[in-house]
Amino acid sequence: MNPMHFGEHLMVDGYGGDENLLNKKSVVLGVLKELPKILKMKTLSKPQVFFAPDNHKKDPGGWSGFVVIAESHISIHTFPARGFFSADVYTCQNGLNTKKIVQYFQKLFETKDVETNFVKRGTRYPKANIY
Repeated sequence: MNPMHFGEHLMVDGYGGDENLLNKKSVVLGVLKELPKILKMKTLSKPQVFFAPDNHKKDPGGWSGFVVIAESHISIHTFPARGFFSADVYTCQNGLNTKKIVQYFQKLFETKDVETNFVKRGTRYPKANIY
């Protein structure tokens, strides 16, 4: 069994966040610029942020953004009217500092509660090229 895995995927959902912070494009853009630097990751693209309008179902609208990094990607979706955000940090690095990332998001959006999911990706990743 290979003790090393390909990467790690942290999913962070924040509840009870500040509506104004969650509704600022500049704050979402800031996450996508700052977090790769904090985590010592290399960006391959400029961060992209888009406003997603209300879909008249469960999504009341908000900001969605992503940045492609050499190690994979970071994405975030905010739902200001619900005080909610959902973020993904996926990297081929091992040993992701999940506590640091969660604290970053909690402080930034002033959330009252967070839910996290952590997945090791590629647990059978080959040790060498197979082709």
